[in-house]
Amino acid sequence: MPEMFMIFTDPAVWAALAALIVMEVVLGIDNLIFISILSNKLPAHQQSKARRLGIALALILRLGLLSGIAWLVSLTAPLFDLGLVGPVDALSGHPTYETAFSARDLILIAGGLFLVWKATKEIHHNMDVEASGNLLDKKGHAAISFGSVIIQILLLDMVFSIDSILTAVGMTDHLPVMVIAVVFAVGVMLVAADPLARFIDRNPTVVMLALGFLLMIGAVLIADGFGVHVPKGYIYAAMAFSAFIEMLNIAGRRARTKKSGTDSVETLH
Repeated sequence: MPEMFMIFTDPAVWAALAALIVMEVVLGIDNLIFISILSNKLPAHQQSKARRLGIALALILRLGLLSGIAWLVSLTAPLFDLGLVGPVDALSGHPTYETAFSARDLILIAGGLFLVWKATKEIHHNMDVEASGNLLDKKGHAAISFGSVIIQILLLDMVFSIDSILTAVGMTDHLPVMVIAVVFAVGVMLVAADPLARFIDRNPTVVMLALGFLLMIGAVLIADGFGVHVPKGYIYAAMAFSAFIEMLNIAGRRARTKKSGTDSVETLH
């Protein structure tokens, strides 16, 4: 048996693989929401192609980063320090914030600002009745190019990929385990992309909820860049609870619409 596969004789490796797959799938949700919202701005015949290409780029980036783990880990080395440090947190033993910025921190801050900007613009466009022609304006299809969507998906793929791979590095030392988890997670994204995009497109209120998620994720990325580490469990629990409430709202609206239609038929008779 090749040496690289010998590690799978250890039950602890299988436990790490299962945990990492779950973590990578959850981290991929952020990426997938952004891809779905952007691709829905394209003409219908280009949407699925954009989603598949965006997810393929995410896989290529993740596997590329895995092949250069030593370089990737070096991104966490501080580049400069402004000398500001917050009080030490009693639970973690780490400062509540710090200003020793690494390349990873700068990338996270830039990605977070990009997400906040894009989500804020789209929220504004959803509340504006006039078409502006901007990329995230659903009323401005004519001004949207396939290339511009792919470029923006690629930029965010890069940010999410770095976060994803650094998470993998922190959970296991075995490269095959990381590769399997990443490929599995991207496979889940590929399967879920079209159904999620169609669901978002059919339910306008879900678009606003998804944009709220992106706004929150952008803020968390910025905070992380400044050394303020918000437990991801809290973030995903809030997202899951919000999604559950929205599902109840959708079910309630459908029930009322169905009852209204039934009452109208009865009135005609």
